[in-house]
Amino acid sequence: MRIMLTVSFPNEEFNAAVRDGSVGPKTKAILEELKPEAVYYIERNGHRTAILLVELENPSMIPALAEPWFLTFNAKVELDVVMTPEDLGDAGLEKLGEKWG
Repeated sequence: MRIMLTVSFPNEEFNAAVRDGSVGPKTKAILEELKPEAVYYIERNGHRTAILLVELENPSMIPALAEPWFLTFNAKVELDVVMTPEDLGDAGLEKLGEKWG
């Protein structure tokens, strides 16, 4: 299952990592461990934010996705299941519409 992992970094902790030069190695180590399909960096609500697309094979993997960010940066982490257009095409919306519409 494809998951969109949204990581919002608190300014104080992230600023400290920028200042001491550890932000690059820390984020690189986490990304190498998680092996995301894609990573995007944005600003959201005044905070640096990373959006990662990752594959979740089992719900027991959630701590492995979230804990590195919690423990390294005291970050806020959100998980959302996402679909590709192909996934949506396979969802059977027409049958669901017939059944529930």
